[in-house]
Amino acid sequence: MTRGGRISDRTEPERKCIVTGETGPKSGLIRFVVGPDAQIVPDILGRLPGRGIYVSADRSALEAAVKKRMFARGAKQQVTLPDDLVRDTELGLAHRVVDLISLARKAGQAVAGYEKVKSWLETERAAVLLQASDGSERGKSKLRPPRGAERHITTLTASELGLAFGRENVIHGALAGGGLTQRVVEEAARLSALRVKHGGERPVGKGTTTR
Repeated sequence: MTRGGRISDRTEPERKCIVTGETGPKSGLIRFVVGPDAQIVPDILGRLPGRGIYVSADRSALEAAVKKRMFARGAKQQVTLPDDLVRDTELGLAHRVVDLISLARKAGQAVAGYEKVKSWLETERAAVLLQASDGSERGKSKLRPPRGAERHITTLTASELGLAFGRENVIHGALAGGGLTQRVVEEAARLSALRVKHGGERPVGKGTTTR
């Protein structure tokens, strides 16, 4: 299993983390590039031009890369960093997960609300259960996620899930099976790995526009 929580897939392209020196599937790492102003930019979608610099999807690894100035070594040139690269990366991943869930909703592959989610679970239409990290534990315990690995995502806050479903706050959501859901699972795993050692998750925030 990769540091980002993903089960290794031998068919997936692999890259080396500049911090750990470990090689693993790209889905378990975060790509960075050097922008035109020599500033390090997180490439959440993996599409920005330039030589990729990879860091394991792990908060401690990213913090070490910043603290020990390892991006310059990876870029083979002098670079500058944003004021809070770790936070920027975390928020970028959160935006990505929200966007993907929103796409699933528009495609009829996602629902929100206790009763709708409960129905999807009972009829086995739900492949993944989404629950807000800051929701009531008692309330969340009333719904059981589908059996299997990576079937329960709890890394987003109620306001973040709300953004995905076009509401102010959402505690319970569900995703049907399919390729889009798998992408949500993969990106949520990377986000969770960045937030796992965080004292308090920073939500995307009410009124923030997703990208």
